[in-house]
Amino acid sequence: MTVPPISQPAQPPGPKPAKSRLRQDGRDMFWSMMPLIVGCIVLAGLLGMCSFAPNGPGEGAPPPYDAPAALQADADALRIPIRLPDLPQGWQANSGGRASIEGGRTEPDGKVVRALTSRVGYLAPTGMFISLTQSNADEEKLVQSIETSVVPTGTQDVAGVNWIVYEGSEDVRPVWTTTLPGPTGPVRLALTGAAGTAEYRTLAEATQTQPPLPFR
Repeated sequence: MTVPPISQPAQPPGPKPAKSRLRQDGRDMFWSMMPLIVGCIVLAGLLGMCSFAPNGPGEGAPPPYDAPAALQADADALRIPIRLPDLPQGWQANSGGRASIEGGRTEPDGKVVRALTSRVGYLAPTGMFISLTQSNADEEKLVQSIETSVVPTGTQDVAGVNWIVYEGSEDVRPVWTTTLPGPTGPVRLALTGAAGTAEYRTLAEATQTQPPLPFR
């Protein structure tokens, strides 16, 4: 009797040959990167680093700055006549700080010493920025510490107070400055920023009409 041959078990199909890099397209790269992209989005959402804005990015509120507290602290620390502007509604302080100008002040005996400055930046109702610097520096040194490429070009009378206007080229912001008396000596004010003449005059008058803050 003839014994039939034993059939060999079928071999499982082998792995498909790897697709040639020449045949890989953007879909392959997209799907290979998808898990990484999803993971990054989830992580950013958990950390509060992103948010969904269907109408696109909006304007954020300017950072708050406590100008009354800051200027009082500057008056106490610097011991120079510092004024708190009495501005109309709609103006908002958003920045500030103290600094010094080496060789910025000449004393009555001719000695040149370091000058001190207090600065607060404001946003006008128009959204334009303008800053107020109060200092015991000499006029020229104070102006040069703010903008080196300006020269005096005229004056502005603001409610009886004479402000000297320094200007430069078209892309240079003007600087207005004046000198006011104080209980411990004169103080010089300087205004500069992207705001227009009307905003300069508003901040000038709001400052010059106020008495110096008392030292604590």
